[in-house]
Amino acid sequence: MLSRVAETIFWLGRYMERTNGMLQVIRTSYISSQDEVSDYSWQPLLLTYGNLKKEAVKGLDESSLLIFDQLIFNRENPSSIFNNVTTSRENARAIQDHITKEVWQCLNDYYHAIRDVQLEKQIKFADPISVIDNLIKYCFLYTGTMDMTMPRGEGFTYLNIGKFLERAVLTTDVIRIKLSEINYELEEQEEAPEWKYLLYSLYGYEQYFKIYRGNFKPEFVLQMVLQNTFYPHSILYSLEQVDLYFKRLRTASLPASYQEVEFIIGKTMNAVKYRKIDSFEPGEFNKYLLELRSSLFQIAQSFSKNYFGIS
Repeated sequence: MLSRVAETIFWLGRYMERTNGMLQVIRTSYISSQDEVSDYSWQPLLLTYGNLKKEAVKGLDESSLLIFDQLIFNRENPSSIFNNVTTSRENARAIQDHITKEVWQCLNDYYHAIRDVQLEKQIKFADPISVIDNLIKYCFLYTGTMDMTMPRGEGFTYLNIGKFLERAVLTTDVIRIKLSEINYELEEQEEAPEWKYLLYSLYGYEQYFKIYRGNFKPEFVLQMVLQNTFYPHSILYSLEQVDLYFKRLRTASLPASYQEVEFIIGKTMNAVKYRKIDSFEPGEFNKYLLELRSSLFQIAQSFSKNYFGIS
């Protein structure tokens, strides 16, 4: 497979996973803003995905409608849902010979749905949750179609490497967004609703109570979202999937290129797998997440250099 084709497929997987993750955290944040008695701050979410400076965020923070526009529909925000879907479709158009017609149709339908001016009217004057839920359904449809119709060749491999690498980044971002709302006071804020909303943002609330049987503790929440290999949105699960799909490329890889990427993936996995959750000192957890996020981007950069020819 040509390196430019592999890169396009890789980024298609990343953009679509980012779309799904962003929509879920936007949905959860909106519900949280309606539940809170005190003023709810959208600032952490806007600073992560809004492509805005801190001064500009203050002008949007008080209006959910302005926030929806910035994060979902804004053409000028490169991280908006609109631009994620549009770029995904452009990538798919460029590699139609390497994806199935069903996957292309899903992306094309999503593209036309997100461009519908009625969506913006519905989110402003009707029920925002229903609009976001419908957009999430398009993500689920794409994921299922991709899994059911794509041949298990190189294209499928690069799609999944991009998908699970992006999921690990998203989970790291969501943890930081939600815990910044309680200033990373992990023990003092044991009853804070942010723990519940963290799980909702990562599709993990129901699964948490099945695993821990109603024993709600911050330590267990962090253990699940970081290290539980049976939970599909944990960072360790995502990294294991990246490693699994990456191993499929071994026979077609230059030994030096393969070893460099393999080393960084393994190093990052170990930083998650062997980290004791209960050993964080006050203020240390955010630093750990930032270092972890940096390591995930190092994997992406090493992949780009060694497999896509981008220095």
